[in-house]
Amino acid sequence: MLRFSGSSVVAALLIAVVFGAFFFCEYLIYFPTILKCAWPKLSHARGGGEGTDGRPTEPAVRAMVLSDTHLLGAVGGHWFDKLRREWQMERAFQTALWLLKPEIVFILGDIFDEGKWSSQKHWEDDVRRFHRMFRHSTDTELVVLVGNHDIGFHYEMDWFKLQRFEKVFNASSTRIVTKKGVNFLLVNSVALHGDGCPICQSVEKDLIKLSRDLNCSLQKSQLGGQETEGCEGSQAYPPTAPIMLQHYPLYRVSDASCTGRDAAPPEERHLLFREKYDVLSKEASQRLLQWFKPRLVLSGHTHSGCEVLHDNRYPEVSVPSFSWRNRNNPSFILGRRAAGRCTSAPVSSLFQPHIGVSSRII
Repeated sequence: MLRFSGSSVVAALLIAVVFGAFFFCEYLIYFPTILKCAWPKLSHARGGGEGTDGRPTEPAVRAMVLSDTHLLGAVGGHWFDKLRREWQMERAFQTALWLLKPEIVFILGDIFDEGKWSSQKHWEDDVRRFHRMFRHSTDTELVVLVGNHDIGFHYEMDWFKLQRFEKVFNASSTRIVTKKGVNFLLVNSVALHGDGCPICQSVEKDLIKLSRDLNCSLQKSQLGGQETEGCEGSQAYPPTAPIMLQHYPLYRVSDASCTGRDAAPPEERHLLFREKYDVLSKEASQRLLQWFKPRLVLSGHTHSGCEVLHDNRYPEVSVPSFSWRNRNNPSFILGRRAAGRCTSAPVSSLFQPHIGVSSRII
């Protein structure tokens, strides 16, 4: 019969406790935290059933939105920092996919931290790591927007970086994605500088065309299918106002009015934003609102959460960063023709998951 000394038993128990704590903190913690998140509830008419005209409506789409993952690059990223932050984001994302089963996921730019200057070799390595971390089944569509760290600020941006980004994600940086009758307008906000640069002109031309197509679809629906003058050859979309997604927020003076655990720290909320750097210019913001009249605007870039109402009509939600490197309570948005904020476990209190949920009808 085997006999164990008291010290051996203590050592085995200590190893088991350490391993169990490590396994809980690095893997299991994400399950109870994300289980507290829930899709916003909708009325029967909005979530499926019959519409006002008696025809069946499509079930509401389940969309998940996150921003500013900032995968570290070869120049400024320490190997352990990469390993730690990428593991955290991968586990949070994969757990959310498994538990919440979104139909479509949007990432609002700044996918990479060093896309603006990375060599082709380093770029390919960053892309490979991104696809591993954010892998998903065919039941989920992943849509990625461009940010300033992906192709550079306006003065660093060029066709090579933009086309390299678009090639990897197999899509134009400015377009409309339609899912179950909901129009998601994706805007390359880095190119809305308004100085007539070639990329800026190309993006503005695309936006004008998309605005015309959407307006023609709305007019055609209101006129019972009759095509109006000037709409010949326009592309048809569901006749609903779009949800506009972009990296830069629309113009606002600061985050002074932002509250909640997702908001910027109190000492930073009154710092004035710079147009064309922290937020879009007043002019570009007004053009987008006039062209598209969105039902909701979703943006990133500031790494903090905020809710703003533009012109007393157009709501905007800034989505906090999804990386623990940028904030201690990274978050994502759940939308089901409504949006609910969901917060992951903070690093400093892994045994006390920190969660916040709110809803907004859109």
